[in-house]
Amino acid sequence: MPAFLHSNVANLVTTGVRLVPLGQTDGQLAVAELEEAVLAASVQAKTASIDDLGSAAFMVDLASMAHETQYTRLFRS
Repeated sequence: MPAFLHSNVANLVTTGVRLVPLGQTDGQLAVAELEEAVLAASVQAKTASIDDLGSAAFMVDLASMAHETQYTRLFRS
């Protein structure tokens, strides 16, 4: 769980580094600052039940559908 959350945090920070004037060093500092939050969320997730998920999955599905029909993508290759 910590590795999964850390990879998500790193991906979001990398996106921020590319979109805003934020250097690589500041991005790494941001990831380091979020380490405690990642570990705390991991501990909380281990004790969570299915009832704690709420309706987040439905909203993720809606956001994914909207993303599929967007013309402009964030990173084009």
